[in-house]
Order: sequence, then structure tokens, then C-alpha cells
Amino acid sequence: MSATPDAVVLDGQTLTLDTLLAVARGGARATLGDDARVRMERSLAWVQSVTHGDAPIYGINTGFGSLARVRIPPESTATLSRNLIRSHAAGVGPKAPEEVVRAMMLLRANALARGVSGCRPALVETLLQMLAAGVVPVVPRQGSCGSSGDLAPLSHLGLVLFGEGGEADHGGLRLPGPDAMRRAGIPTLSPAAKDGLAITNGAQLTTAITALASHDADVLLRAAEVAAAMSIEALRGVTRAFHPAVHALRPYPGAVACAARLLELLDGSSLVNSLPGKVQDAYSLRCTPVVLGACRDTLTFGRAQVAVEVNAVTDNPVMLLDEEGPDFAFSAGLFHGEPVGMAADAMRIAVAEIGALSERRLFRLTTGSLSARLPPALVGADRPGLGMLVPQTTAAALVSENKAIGWPATMDSIPTCEDQEDHVAMSTTAAWRLRETVENSRRVVAIELLCAARALRFRLGEEPGVTLGRGAAAALPRVEAALVGTRVPSEQIEAVARLIADHALEGL
Repeated sequence: MSATPDAVVLDGQTLTLDTLLAVARGGARATLGDDARVRMERSLAWVQSVTHGDAPIYGINTGFGSLARVRIPPESTATLSRNLIRSHAAGVGPKAPEEVVRAMMLLRANALARGVSGCRPALVETLLQMLAAGVVPVVPRQGSCGSSGDLAPLSHLGLVLFGEGGEADHGGLRLPGPDAMRRAGIPTLSPAAKDGLAITNGAQLTTAITALASHDADVLLRAAEVAAAMSIEALRGVTRAFHPAVHALRPYPGAVACAARLLELLDGSSLVNSLPGKVQDAYSLRCTPVVLGACRDTLTFGRAQVAVEVNAVTDNPVMLLDEEGPDFAFSAGLFHGEPVGMAADAMRIAVAEIGALSERRLFRLTTGSLSARLPPALVGADRPGLGMLVPQTTAAALVSENKAIGWPATMDSIPTCEDQEDHVAMSTTAAWRLRETVENSRRVVAIELLCAARALRFRLGEEPGVTLGRGAAAALPRVEAALVGTRVPSEQIEAVARLIADHALEGL
């Protein structure tokens, strides 16, 4: 990740994953750009001009979804927005993590800043004030199908924004939404025409989860390459499988990059290529560039989808004032979560494979007959019974869990809204499962790093003059330092998992 910016200017077109992370996790402030404000006011003026007109404009003077043919009188348009927020706040289950909700808030503000949603700049400004003051609405994790946007989650955000209730975290306290806003000194808004629809109509929860997880998956992949190199070294592997001429014959970008990275990490090792007569390794070592390379390429695709989506407009209708009039409201399906959901599904497969391959290598490290004479279970003579058999069992359980949640959520669809919404994305489910898979695989790779570190310590004590490769020489002390003060394997696994998440194994 690049240096965290002090401030982010929203214009609906230039938000990046780095700036999203800076606000969601780093607390950077965001402001509404001047040009974006002008565009918003222009589309708002048109909405206000047609609110009292005869032409039906979806969501402004009509009902929603299957009730789109029901006309709403001008004096009831504000009530329509208010009732939308109330009726759609139907989320259930545990609350979404704070970083996810903060990312969702920023993404919704950025989509509105594009200036085609027909709502007030005050909506964006209030969202940004909430972010700056640390007012984070309580948003239940469950209840969105990811089509017509993340309606229920965004409605829970709307409850707090419009003073309709809900709950919010602020200053370490869980408060009723209106109390949290008062405590932060932020006035709530009274919804006007289109405001309710503008807040709720978007795939921003799906995108928030997927964007954060795609970043974390990329960090995990680089750590998995370090873990792979350490394991290959501890198992006295053969490096000819990583030769650039080999991978030039099947030049997938990810595989080429991974093979080159492994050679960099193994440079200087006296352990690799050290067993006479050994010409090749098991697949979990020899095929590491091919498998992790495929994962790398899939994550690249996913990040490209996220890069589009963070600046996407997902409203319905959109106000395209430069097109031929008089009706500038275009109803379409930009809210459908499929582009992000399919990317999340694809990345989930890749991240699950990172964990699956890691578990196979650590299994070899802990299996005496497969480990080139490492102690069975990596039990040291000075620590009887304190081997790594059960951490390997934990890794197997996590890999199995990844398989159980691995089916593509976006292949499912249950019609909603009286069959008006007859094909839905289930993209929010795909995104949550991606996040869970990243967390599981991070812990698997952490267990491999623990096993590889212990195995390398055994090799260093096995014979004088052993030299480690560049990667292991740098990573080993970092892994061991993370274990200071830990007593049991669960603490050690979590400590190394945090090491990975904190980017501590990058740049070796």
C-alpha cells in the first residue's frame, strides 16, 4: 500500500483502493470536491423541477420495485423517502466490522458525488462528517441479496443519517443513532425526494467487503511465497523447477512472477539442491509457481473489478442531463452486484488454494517420512511432546472450512420483490465468504511459517556452516520475535497471522 494520504477528495471518479483503505482503516479525512458539488446540485435541481410534474419518475413520484406503477403525490415524496429507509432496514445477524462499514459509507458518498443521483450534497457531506467524527452505524451482516443494491445494510446507515433510529458506535460506546449524532455534533437530515433511494440503492457493502479482502488477499499471497520458500529450503528442495526458461514455456504472468520471487528468496541458501541424486520434489513444492501464479492472476482480475467498482454509479434511476430531454431519468440495472460478486467468488477460489497448498507443505514438514530427516512432528529433543501435529490438524480444519464455503454464491438466485427482481446476485454472500476465506488461509500460512521456522532452526543446528536463503534469513527472526510471550500454539498462530496482516513479511 502506498503512503496514507492525509485527505481524500471525492469526485466520483478517482477513488483508489489505497485511498479507500486510508479512510476505512487509517482514519484519513475525506471531503467533497467542488466540481462534484456542482454536478450534484445540477441533478438535484432537475429532480426538484419534476417532482410536481405529470411524468412518472421512478422512485421520485412512484413507488419502488414492483410498486413502480403506483404514483406518489408531490406532498408525499419526502415521506416516501422516509418510509423507504424504515421499511428496508431489515438486516439481521451480527454487526459488520467497523472498517467494512466505514468503507461502505465512503463508497456510497463517492457514488453520489458523481452527480447523477439527483440528491443533495448534504447527504455526502453528512456521511463524511460521520466518518471524520467516528460515528459508525451498526449494520447487520445479513439480509442483502446484492441486487437492487445492498438495500437492507444501506438502510441501516440511512436510519442514523436521517435520525430515524438505529444504533451507532461512537467513542467506544454503542448508542442510539440520534444520540450518537448529537454527541458528535452532527445534525441529522430530513429526507427529501430521492434521498432515501439515493442512500439505499447501491452495491456498496458488497464492494466494501470485497475491496478490503482483495487487498488482504494480495498481502497474504506475498507472505505465502515467503512461507513456501522457507519450507522448500527446510525440505532441501530442488530449484530447477523455478528456472525462468522453464516458465517461459508456459508464460502465465503470475507463474513467471512467483518463480522469480522464489529464486530471489532462496538465493544464497546452502540447503536447496543439497541432496545428491534428488532431481525433483513433490507437487506441493515443485508446482508452487504454477498454483500460486494462478492465484496471483485471479487476484489481479479481482482487483481490476474492484478498481472499476469503487468509482461506479449504482443508482436507479440515474439523471443523465446531457442526453436528449425532457426525461433525463434513466432506469437501468447498475445496482446489480454480479460484477463484484463474481470477482469475489473467483478470488475466494484463489485464496482457498493458497491455504490448501500451504497445508500440504506444512504436512510434509511435520511428517518424518516426507521431510528429508526432520524430526517427526518437528519435536525438539529439548521439548518432548511439544510438536506441531495439532497445529497441522488446525490447518486441515481451516482448509476444509474453506472448501465448505467455496461454492460460487453468484450462481444462486432466489427471486424477490414479487418477481420484479427475478434474478439476484447473492454478491454480498460471495463477499463475506471471501473475507472468511482470507482469514482462514492467513492462519494456515501462519502455521506453515511456524513449522518452517522450527524446521530451519533444526537445520541450522544440524550441521555447521549452513546458510539460509535471503528470504529465510530475513523472515526467520521476524517470525521468532512475534512469538515472544506466547505459550500455546493458538497464541503463536494468531501472532504470526497478525505479522502477515501487518505487512511485516513484505520487502524481504
